[in-house]
Amino acid sequence: MAGTYMIPTSVREVEALGWDYIDVIIFSGDAFVDHPSFGTAVIARWLQKWGWRVAVVPQPNWRDDLRDFRKLGAPRLYFGVNAGAMDSMVNHYTASKRLRHDDAYTPDGRAGARPDYAVTVYTKILKELYPDVPVVIGGIEASLRRLTHYDYWKDCLMPSVLVTSGADWLCYGMGERPMLQLTRGIENGWSRHRMEQIPQVAFFKTGKPKFPGGDCPAGTLLLHSFEACSRDKRAFAENFHEIETHANMMHPDTILEPVGNGYIQVNPPFPPATTEEMDSFWDLPFTKLPHPRYKGHRIPAYDMIKFSVNTHRGCFGGCNFCTIAAHQGKFISSRSEQSILKEVKALNDLPDFAGNISDVGAPTANMYGMHGKNLAACDKCRRRSCLFPAPCPNLDRDHTRLLELYRRIDAVKGIRHSYIGSGIRYDLFLDEKGFVDASSRPYLKTLVLDHTSGRLKVAPEHTEDHVLEKMGKPSFRLFERLRKEFDTVNREAGTHVGLVPYFISSHPGCRLKDMERLASHPALKGIWMDQVQDFTPTPMTTSSVMYYAGLDPRDLTPVFTEHDMGRKQEQKSFFFKNSSKKPVNRLQGSKQSTNIAPRNRNKKY
Repeated sequence: MAGTYMIPTSVREVEALGWDYIDVIIFSGDAFVDHPSFGTAVIARWLQKWGWRVAVVPQPNWRDDLRDFRKLGAPRLYFGVNAGAMDSMVNHYTASKRLRHDDAYTPDGRAGARPDYAVTVYTKILKELYPDVPVVIGGIEASLRRLTHYDYWKDCLMPSVLVTSGADWLCYGMGERPMLQLTRGIENGWSRHRMEQIPQVAFFKTGKPKFPGGDCPAGTLLLHSFEACSRDKRAFAENFHEIETHANMMHPDTILEPVGNGYIQVNPPFPPATTEEMDSFWDLPFTKLPHPRYKGHRIPAYDMIKFSVNTHRGCFGGCNFCTIAAHQGKFISSRSEQSILKEVKALNDLPDFAGNISDVGAPTANMYGMHGKNLAACDKCRRRSCLFPAPCPNLDRDHTRLLELYRRIDAVKGIRHSYIGSGIRYDLFLDEKGFVDASSRPYLKTLVLDHTSGRLKVAPEHTEDHVLEKMGKPSFRLFERLRKEFDTVNREAGTHVGLVPYFISSHPGCRLKDMERLASHPALKGIWMDQVQDFTPTPMTTSSVMYYAGLDPRDLTPVFTEHDMGRKQEQKSFFFKNSSKKPVNRLQGSKQSTNIAPRNRNKKY
């Protein structure tokens, strides 16, 4: 392994290392935080491990004479570009398309430190300044815009970001393995043909796809062209159904999408990471601190996750408004208990750590270690979700391993509390009849009494089943069962832990009368309902396709969608009408949620 130096971000830092060249320079829309929750740090440290010299230029100024893009010169191998931990448009604008006034990923929460469509802006600048240097794009923005997608802010379809940016390569999903292969290929001068075989990358090729014999071969999926989708919303919905189906398969096809005078090719991803691979991604010399250049400044997103521990990747929930499966994959990749405990012990060395872990979690905290009972069946599965419309009978929902992990974490010297700040899926331990197995009630009990900091946050999302069906979420009757069991745990223990449900307004299929029923639902009596988000159509989600096309891509049936901004706001505001008459749980706040960050640190929209 290379030395454990801090990743340089300036000419002075590069000179202090004695470098006379840099292999890879990464431009990012975020401030640079050397923590495994930030993708830029993960890729920089991962490439460093394999011996390459990596520098990062965080939040370069794109408005001046472009000195930030020139200061480190040209790298020996390539430029890397990402917009940061969020899509730049989600970062900048509310669901009503109003400009936000803060940015959690910028020092002191200052807004305006990155451009709209940051991946495209940064890449175009680099291509103009250094036309002969390859540019590799990745991260959330590039990953979820890899094919034709609906852009809510321009209210139109846009082609792959490879087309708009002019980048050479796109790495989608979790990038350690494809970035390692790409870097090796560029380093060793692999032929273009060999580079195009690397899994989990996408690229643009001129000309029409060529198939021996004339027919599209097995293992290749040919989509409608961007132009066809622009003319016909049904074609776009059909495309997305195929894309999403393949994104949730263990062995998807190579995807080809014609656009302009060529086509986008998206290669299948690497298989889900093994436990050993997952451990290696975390066994890197992260300082877990913001770069020293930010001394005296606060980075709000870092404050949220600095004392957290990530246990796994992936989510098999399949919510229609969420992009986690499209980015991280449906299949769960878990770290070993030893790797997690090693990280937990090291928290004691961090400044200001007082023994409280803010989150032991992931996209969905209680999916750690879960998989199918018969893995051969999972290998062939084409289901988008293991939980909707009903839990897969092959899914092993046993929480015993997770309970033991919590016990071992709490036994580590110096740990006072370990909280679960990530979302949980209560349909993993409950059905409408009650607990699903012997580990279920012990899990809920320890979750409520030992790992909840005042309020347990859950996401029923709505009360009306026809809306929930469009969301890909279980019936609200399941939340009613959860509340019954939750109240029983509180009553038996003599505690007053609060329950906070999250909801979404103006989702496709939802009308004002549905929000009226939600706000007056008797199962929510006694709960201060302040956690509501107005639906924002984001690239590469089923819900955004419904919003744009007015069709459910799963079966092409019509779907009502609310497009009027005033009526969208009215749906959200229904929550807060006559709110003074609702009882307030003293453990639950009454401030409307306006955070620009996702609901937990792992849900990347």
